[in-house]
Amino acid sequence: MISQRIVSMDVNVVNLESSVNKCLELARSKTGAYICASNVHMCIESFDSPSFSEVMNNADLVIPDGKPLSWAQNLLGHSCAEQVRAEDLVSAICSISGTEKLKIGFYGGSSDELLERVCSVLKCEYPDITISYTHSPPFRPLTADEDTCVVDAINKADVDVLFVGVGCPKQERWMAEHKQSLSCVMLGVGAVFDFIAGEKPHAPRWVQRLGFEWLFRLCCEPRRLWRRYLRTNPRFIWYFIQQWCFGKKFKD
Repeated sequence: MISQRIVSMDVNVVNLESSVNKCLELARSKTGAYICASNVHMCIESFDSPSFSEVMNNADLVIPDGKPLSWAQNLLGHSCAEQVRAEDLVSAICSISGTEKLKIGFYGGSSDELLERVCSVLKCEYPDITISYTHSPPFRPLTADEDTCVVDAINKADVDVLFVGVGCPKQERWMAEHKQSLSCVMLGVGAVFDFIAGEKPHAPRWVQRLGFEWLFRLCCEPRRLWRRYLRTNPRFIWYFIQQWCFGKKFKD
Protein backbone atom coordinates (compact mmCIF):
# COMPACT_ATOMS: atom_id res chain seq x y z
CA MET A 1 0.00 0.00 0.00
CA ILE A 2 1.44 3.36 -1.06
CA SER A 3 2.44 5.85 1.62
CA GLN A 4 3.33 9.53 1.35
CA ARG A 5 5.73 11.31 3.66
CA ILE A 6 4.05 14.42 5.08
CA VAL A 7 6.70 16.48 6.88
CA SER A 8 8.22 13.63 8.94
CA MET A 9 5.30 11.18 9.09
CA ASP A 10 4.37 8.52 6.53
CA VAL A 11 0.63 8.47 5.76
CA ASN A 12 -0.93 5.79 3.56
CA VAL A 13 -2.83 6.82 0.45
CA VAL A 14 -6.20 5.19 1.08
CA ASN A 15 -9.96 5.46 1.01
CA LEU A 16 -12.50 3.94 3.40
CA GLU A 17 -12.87 0.72 1.41
CA SER A 18 -9.15 0.01 1.16
CA SER A 19 -8.71 0.82 4.86
CA VAL A 20 -11.43 -1.66 5.83
CA ASN A 21 -9.89 -4.31 3.59
CA LYS A 22 -6.45 -3.79 5.13
CA CYS A 23 -7.93 -4.03 8.62
CA LEU A 24 -9.64 -7.31 7.70
CA GLU A 25 -6.41 -8.66 6.27
CA LEU A 26 -4.54 -7.82 9.47
CA ALA A 27 -7.31 -9.23 11.68
CA ARG A 28 -7.37 -12.54 9.83
CA SER A 29 -3.62 -12.96 10.22
CA LYS A 30 -4.12 -13.35 14.02
CA THR A 31 -0.81 -11.62 14.69
CA GLY A 32 -0.25 -8.32 16.43
CA ALA A 33 -0.67 -5.23 14.26
CA TYR A 34 -1.70 -1.62 14.72
CA ILE A 35 -3.39 1.13 12.73
CA CYS A 36 -2.97 4.82 13.50
CA ALA A 37 -5.51 7.52 12.63
CA SER A 38 -3.29 10.53 11.95
CA ASN A 39 -3.93 14.25 12.10
CA VAL A 40 -1.98 17.51 12.23
CA HIS A 41 -1.32 17.14 15.96
CA MET A 42 0.27 13.73 15.44
CA CYS A 43 2.30 15.02 12.51
CA ILE A 44 3.89 17.66 14.73
CA GLU A 45 4.33 15.19 17.61
CA SER A 46 6.17 12.96 15.16
CA PHE A 47 8.33 15.89 14.04
CA ASP A 48 9.24 16.80 17.62
CA SER A 49 9.76 13.28 19.01
CA PRO A 50 12.02 10.74 17.26
CA SER A 51 10.57 7.94 19.40
CA PHE A 52 7.00 8.86 18.43
CA SER A 53 8.04 9.18 14.79
CA GLU A 54 9.34 5.61 14.99
CA VAL A 55 6.01 4.45 16.43
CA MET A 56 4.05 6.11 13.65
CA ASN A 57 6.31 5.12 10.79
CA ASN A 58 6.36 1.48 11.90
CA ALA A 59 2.57 1.20 12.01
CA ASP A 60 0.92 -1.37 9.74
CA LEU A 61 -1.41 1.33 8.41
CA VAL A 62 -1.65 5.09 8.92
CA ILE A 63 -4.91 6.64 7.74
CA PRO A 64 -5.42 10.39 7.16
CA ASP A 65 -8.03 11.01 9.85
CA GLY A 66 -7.54 14.77 9.54
CA LYS A 67 -8.70 16.47 6.35
CA PRO A 68 -5.50 18.57 6.01
CA LEU A 69 -3.47 15.37 5.61
CA SER A 70 -5.55 14.09 2.69
CA TRP A 71 -5.34 17.58 1.17
CA ALA A 72 -1.56 17.42 1.57
CA GLN A 73 -1.51 14.05 -0.21
CA ASN A 74 -3.58 15.52 -3.05
CA LEU A 75 -1.17 18.44 -3.40
CA LEU A 76 1.78 16.04 -3.48
CA GLY A 77 0.34 14.22 -6.46
CA HIS A 78 -2.05 11.62 -5.06
CA SER A 79 -5.33 12.73 -6.57
CA CYS A 80 -7.11 9.58 -5.36
CA ALA A 81 -6.23 10.17 -1.69
CA GLU A 82 -9.23 10.57 0.59
CA GLN A 83 -9.77 11.43 4.22
CA VAL A 84 -10.64 8.35 6.32
CA ARG A 85 -12.07 9.42 9.67
CA ALA A 86 -11.44 7.01 12.55
CA GLU A 87 -15.11 7.15 13.47
CA ASP A 88 -16.14 6.16 9.93
CA LEU A 89 -13.64 3.29 9.93
CA VAL A 90 -14.97 2.06 13.30
CA SER A 91 -18.54 2.15 11.97
CA ALA A 92 -17.58 0.34 8.78
CA ILE A 93 -15.76 -2.42 10.66
CA CYS A 94 -18.62 -2.85 13.14
CA SER A 95 -21.16 -3.00 10.31
CA ILE A 96 -19.42 -6.00 8.69
CA SER A 97 -18.21 -7.66 11.90
CA GLY A 98 -21.15 -10.07 12.00
CA THR A 99 -20.78 -11.17 8.39
CA GLU A 100 -17.00 -11.45 8.75
CA LYS A 101 -17.33 -13.14 12.17
CA LEU A 102 -15.03 -10.64 13.85
CA LYS A 103 -14.81 -10.33 17.61
CA ILE A 104 -14.57 -6.70 18.65
CA GLY A 105 -12.83 -5.30 21.73
CA PHE A 106 -12.68 -1.86 23.36
CA TYR A 107 -9.77 -0.58 25.46
CA GLY A 108 -9.88 2.95 26.85
CA GLY A 109 -12.51 5.58 27.49
CA SER A 110 -13.03 7.55 30.65
CA SER A 111 -15.00 4.85 32.50
CA ASP A 112 -16.56 1.39 32.26
CA GLU A 113 -19.95 3.13 32.20
CA LEU A 114 -18.96 5.00 29.06
CA LEU A 115 -17.95 1.74 27.38
CA GLU A 116 -21.28 0.21 28.40
CA ARG A 117 -23.06 3.03 26.56
CA VAL A 118 -20.80 2.56 23.54
CA CYS A 119 -21.61 -1.14 23.44
CA SER A 120 -25.33 -0.47 23.86
CA VAL A 121 -25.36 1.99 20.95
CA LEU A 122 -23.41 -0.35 18.68
CA LYS A 123 -25.53 -3.39 19.53
CA CYS A 124 -28.65 -1.43 18.64
CA GLU A 125 -27.12 -0.24 15.37
CA TYR A 126 -25.44 -3.55 14.48
CA PRO A 127 -27.44 -6.39 16.10
CA ASP A 128 -25.06 -9.11 14.90
CA ILE A 129 -21.93 -7.52 16.37
CA THR A 130 -19.90 -9.65 18.81
CA ILE A 131 -18.15 -7.64 21.54
CA SER A 132 -15.89 -10.00 23.45
CA TYR A 133 -13.82 -7.56 25.54
CA THR A 134 -14.15 -4.12 27.15
CA HIS A 135 -11.89 -2.41 29.64
CA SER A 136 -11.40 1.18 30.77
CA PRO A 137 -7.92 1.37 32.33
CA PRO A 138 -6.95 3.85 35.06
CA PHE A 139 -5.30 7.08 33.95
CA ARG A 140 -2.09 6.16 35.76
CA PRO A 141 0.46 3.80 34.15
CA LEU A 142 -0.38 0.13 34.70
CA THR A 143 1.84 -2.02 36.84
CA ALA A 144 3.60 -4.94 35.17
CA ASP A 145 1.13 -7.39 36.72
CA GLU A 146 -1.87 -5.29 35.62
CA ASP A 147 -0.52 -5.07 32.09
CA THR A 148 -0.02 -8.83 31.95
CA CYS A 149 -3.62 -9.34 33.08
CA VAL A 150 -4.86 -6.99 30.34
CA VAL A 151 -2.87 -8.81 27.65
CA ASP A 152 -4.04 -12.21 28.87
CA ALA A 153 -7.68 -11.07 28.98
CA ILE A 154 -7.59 -9.67 25.43
CA ASN A 155 -5.99 -12.81 24.03
CA LYS A 156 -8.33 -15.07 26.01
CA ALA A 157 -11.32 -13.15 24.58
CA ASP A 158 -9.98 -13.99 21.10
CA VAL A 159 -10.37 -10.37 20.00
CA ASP A 160 -9.87 -9.78 16.27
CA VAL A 161 -10.11 -5.97 16.22
CA LEU A 162 -9.32 -3.92 19.32
CA PHE A 163 -10.35 -0.26 19.33
CA VAL A 164 -7.95 1.68 21.56
CA GLY A 165 -9.07 5.06 22.88
CA VAL A 166 -6.65 6.45 25.46
CA GLY A 167 -5.60 9.63 23.64
CA CYS A 168 -2.63 10.67 21.52
CA PRO A 169 0.28 9.93 21.84
CA LYS A 170 -0.42 7.45 24.64
CA GLN A 171 -2.57 5.12 22.54
CA GLU A 172 -0.07 4.92 19.67
CA ARG A 173 2.76 4.12 22.05
CA TRP A 174 0.58 1.53 23.83
CA MET A 175 -0.26 -0.21 20.57
CA ALA A 176 3.38 -0.32 19.46
CA GLU A 177 4.46 -1.69 22.82
CA HIS A 178 1.84 -4.46 22.71
CA LYS A 179 2.16 -5.49 19.08
CA GLN A 180 4.25 -8.54 19.92
CA SER A 181 2.11 -9.72 22.84
CA LEU A 182 -1.38 -9.42 21.32
CA SER A 183 -2.87 -11.48 18.49
CA CYS A 184 -5.23 -8.86 17.09
CA VAL A 185 -5.17 -5.69 15.04
CA MET A 186 -5.37 -2.54 17.16
CA LEU A 187 -6.87 0.71 15.92
CA GLY A 188 -6.19 3.98 17.75
CA VAL A 189 -9.46 5.89 17.81
CA GLY A 190 -8.90 8.90 20.09
CA ALA A 191 -12.20 10.41 21.23
CA VAL A 192 -14.42 8.14 19.08
CA PHE A 193 -15.88 6.40 22.15
CA ASP A 194 -17.19 9.76 23.36
CA PHE A 195 -18.78 10.47 19.97
CA ILE A 196 -20.47 7.07 19.79
CA ALA A 197 -21.82 7.38 23.35
CA GLY A 198 -23.11 10.89 22.69
CA GLU A 199 -20.76 12.51 25.20
CA LYS A 200 -19.40 14.84 22.50
CA PRO A 201 -21.27 16.26 19.48
CA HIS A 202 -20.51 15.19 15.90
CA ALA A 203 -19.45 17.82 13.42
CA PRO A 204 -22.04 18.09 10.62
CA ARG A 205 -21.02 16.31 7.42
CA TRP A 206 -20.79 19.58 5.50
CA VAL A 207 -18.33 20.88 8.10
CA GLN A 208 -16.28 17.70 7.71
CA ARG A 209 -16.24 18.00 3.93
CA LEU A 210 -15.00 21.59 4.14
CA GLY A 211 -12.16 20.49 6.44
CA PHE A 212 -13.35 22.51 9.42
CA GLU A 213 -14.00 19.66 11.84
CA TRP A 214 -11.04 20.90 13.88
CA LEU A 215 -12.73 24.32 14.21
CA PHE A 216 -16.00 22.70 15.25
CA ARG A 217 -14.17 20.75 17.97
CA LEU A 218 -12.32 23.88 19.08
CA CYS A 219 -15.64 25.68 19.51
CA CYS A 220 -16.96 22.74 21.54
CA GLU A 221 -13.85 22.35 23.73
CA PRO A 222 -11.93 25.64 23.59
CA ARG A 223 -10.20 25.34 26.98
CA ARG A 224 -8.81 21.89 26.18
CA LEU A 225 -7.86 22.40 22.54
CA TRP A 226 -6.81 26.00 21.93
CA ARG A 227 -3.22 25.52 23.09
CA ARG A 228 -2.81 22.36 21.00
CA TYR A 229 -4.12 24.00 17.84
CA LEU A 230 -2.12 27.16 18.40
CA ARG A 231 1.04 25.09 18.86
CA THR A 232 0.54 22.65 15.99
CA ASN A 233 -1.52 24.16 13.16
CA PRO A 234 0.75 27.12 12.21
CA ARG A 235 3.85 24.89 12.41
CA PHE A 236 2.26 22.24 10.21
CA ILE A 237 1.37 24.84 7.57
CA TRP A 238 4.90 26.27 7.64
CA TYR A 239 6.65 22.90 7.39
CA PHE A 240 4.32 21.59 4.70
CA ILE A 241 4.77 24.71 2.54
CA GLN A 242 8.52 24.10 2.70
CA GLN A 243 8.00 20.50 1.61
CA TRP A 244 5.45 21.19 -1.12
CA CYS A 245 6.94 24.35 -2.63
CA PHE A 246 10.65 23.79 -2.12
CA GLY A 247 10.99 20.01 -1.80
CA LYS A 248 12.43 20.22 1.68
CA LYS A 249 12.97 16.85 3.36
CA PHE A 250 12.69 16.63 7.12
CA LYS A 251 14.33 14.31 9.60
CA ASP A 252 12.84 10.93 10.39
